[in-house]
Amino acid sequence: MSMISKELNDEINAQIGREFAASLQYNSIAVHFDTQALKKLAGLFYKQAAEENEHAMKFIKYVVEAGGDVIIPTVAAPKAKFAAAEEAIGLALKWEEDVTDQINHLMDIAVAKKDYLGQQFLNWYVNEQLEEVSTMRDLLQIVQRVGEKNLVMMEAYLAHGD
Repeated sequence: MSMISKELNDEINAQIGREFAASLQYNSIAVHFDTQALKKLAGLFYKQAAEENEHAMKFIKYVVEAGGDVIIPTVAAPKAKFAAAEEAIGLALKWEEDVTDQINHLMDIAVAKKDYLGQQFLNWYVNEQLEEVSTMRDLLQIVQRVGEKNLVMMEAYLAHGD
């Protein structure tokens, strides 16, 4: 017996693809910073990439445990070239804002279907998105403040947080 509606199952499958795509995008952003010897920024985005991969796996495990069908979609290649740090981090912020909308859409489906297990599961993602958006918004503001020519200050700021 499946404990997940077809509609929520299908939308979660799409979200699995988006989470894997986010992981690829964050790896691409990390490489951008890594090739500029901005190791702290690179490390932050490599860590974010791993988290997005974990999010995808968490969705997969949920669908399997709920008796649904997991279909992992194909994902597009990530953007690989960035003119500036602000562009790369701005893309990450936009991505997290879009994911927030997508998670809210999943929750809307779970609520409409009276899927209490789904709601409980998705609550973690709702809370996680607050942290993800806040982190990227702060990072973007700091990069805008220090400017492209002073990214070494950003590295020092991130090193201080360790």
